[in-house]
Amino acid sequence: MVDKHAVRAAYDALSAVYVSHREQDLTDQDWLSSIPDGSRVLDAGCGPGRPVLARLQASGTPVGLDFSREQLTLATAHVPDAPLVQGDLTTLPFADATFDAVIALWSLIHVPAAEHQRVIDEFARVLRPGGTVTLNEGVDAWTGTNADWLDSGVRMEWHLAGAAATRSQLERAGFDVQSEWRAGDSLEDDDGELPWAFFTAELEE
Repeated sequence: MVDKHAVRAAYDALSAVYVSHREQDLTDQDWLSSIPDGSRVLDAGCGPGRPVLARLQASGTPVGLDFSREQLTLATAHVPDAPLVQGDLTTLPFADATFDAVIALWSLIHVPAAEHQRVIDEFARVLRPGGTVTLNEGVDAWTGTNADWLDSGVRMEWHLAGAAATRSQLERAGFDVQSEWRAGDSLEDDDGELPWAFFTAELEE
């Protein structure tokens, strides 16, 4: 099982390295333009504030949340006008129906799989009816570690629930999945590459 505290310590330790990695992420983010101007958006797992939070700030009122204090320190420098909060995805520190949209990229995959439903339920709670969530997961279920992630000397942990489980979790939380697509970015294990699945889902009114 993933140790969330170890994940937080790892992101604190490799904060400078991760900035470069995140900015080189080739995942297509054109879908961000579909979020209406002025939307209240939560970037759940905002990391160093780039690229998602910075892009959102150009047309909306985003809030960044991350488990790692060092990542938030970098986000403060990169997106100085965005409100930033340190918190846990399983207990979001926001009132019900606060946001029009939630974006959670590369964050759910570091939560123990047994808590993924709780995280998605929290996304539903803080969204207004009709609001949307966009998140990514591994296509296949997988648990693993890398003792030298990004050649940083820092150990990182993942727990991927898989696309089928994630779709079911979204539906149980009251979401209607609007779209599902695959990305070319990958995480490698002994069996080869595991492609990523992305979902956009709307909270039923």
